[in-house]
Amino acid sequence: MNKIFPQGDTHGAAAAAGTKVLPGEAGCVALCCSRRGACLSAFVLLLLAAVAGLIALVVILGSPPHTPGAQACVTLANRTGFLCRDRRSCIPASGVCDGVRTCPHGEDEDEALCRDAPQSLPAFLVARCGNPASWIYSDQKCDGTNNCGDCSDELSPVTTCPPCGPGWWRCAPVVFRYCGCIPRSLCRDRVQHCSDWSDEYLCPGP
Repeated sequence: MNKIFPQGDTHGAAAAAGTKVLPGEAGCVALCCSRRGACLSAFVLLLLAAVAGLIALVVILGSPPHTPGAQACVTLANRTGFLCRDRRSCIPASGVCDGVRTCPHGEDEDEALCRDAPQSLPAFLVARCGNPASWIYSDQKCDGTNNCGDCSDELSPVTTCPPCGPGWWRCAPVVFRYCGCIPRSLCRDRVQHCSDWSDEYLCPGP
């Protein structure tokens, strides 16, 4: 015999189905589902708002600046130089990691660049001497000065340099500081700078 329950009698229907429904539970099921859906929607909206805010911030501030690798340049003295981050300043190679911040933003003294010189320096900044353990900055090659200590930065077979410029006198210097030439400013100063004394008798002076 079928049992007929009054309309809206959820307790009787649940009992017939073999399940127990606590007092007030039926109303809670619909309410909780409604609240859960609202919470989920609010979370999604909050997430979308955060993403939109992040995109707007990137657009306003711009993407993080890209730091290019170290690049070579040519100085006004026609020497190898280091191009600063502003893309305008070109400092001599020997001005890098010398303890003085020469670039406008000081990147010539960055720790990553200077912490393990010469290994940490770009190859264009470094020149090797006759002694493999010794090195100089590339702008110190062929500058007339004995930077390596054995003149290998000025004389063949290690280095091939152009002839002495107009401000120099070619001779075999007796002064350790010079290699194949001496500055003309040293000529006729009553001091021997060339092994053949040509700086005093033949050099016309500056």
